[in-house]
Amino acid sequence: MSANALLLSASRVGNTPYLQHALQFIQPLCADTRKWIFIPYAGVGMSYDQYLEKVRQGLSSLPITINSIHEFGDPKQAIKDADGIFVGGGNTFQLINELYRYDLIHLIKEQVNLGKPYVGWSAGSNIAGLSIRTTNDMPIVEPPSFAAISLVPFQLNPHYSNYQAPGHNGETRAQRLFEFTQVDPLTPIIAIQEGSALKLQGDKLTLVGDKLGYLFHGEQQEVEIKAGSDLSHYL
Repeated sequence: MSANALLLSASRVGNTPYLQHALQFIQPLCADTRKWIFIPYAGVGMSYDQYLEKVRQGLSSLPITINSIHEFGDPKQAIKDADGIFVGGGNTFQLINELYRYDLIHLIKEQVNLGKPYVGWSAGSNIAGLSIRTTNDMPIVEPPSFAAISLVPFQLNPHYSNYQAPGHNGETRAQRLFEFTQVDPLTPIIAIQEGSALKLQGDKLTLVGDKLGYLFHGEQQEVEIKAGSDLSHYL
């Protein structure tokens, strides 16, 4: 079998309810799956129980059951027994630190490559790339490594916006990503705006939603990617 993943920029777009904009993208992944495991490790502003309930409510219209990995004594077995994997947003450094702590990085990649669907949003999408070096988050913990799950062989930058408030003198997002390409000109970054996602089906990768994506790669800076574009050549 082959990888089947949905990498959402965010859990919301605009003022829409939690995960509602993503239902149209998630629903096809639920046709042959019923038991999903949720990984809440990125959540640091609420309890794991609260986070689970929030996700359950957001996805309540789907014909699936959702349990959180923290409810199980054996996290590895919980992933193996599930039909699909949800990984929520929050702090990417905390998320990957916990995945390393429970030795889940390689297992998740193995399970997804065997055909188990993966849906991540925000931090949950960040960890699907080569590393978390292009996350927007503050490093509130120091993980053993920045190396991520590598479901896709490039970097991601969710929540992409190059807005700069009037009078603000800090770097824009594009400037930050430019810095990455100067020290690592060989590795592409695909930046996705809220409301959009990358859809991976085997050897096909597509930008879904109605927003532009952006490519940063070497001398190519903030190159527009049209919604619906086939990005399979980046796999």
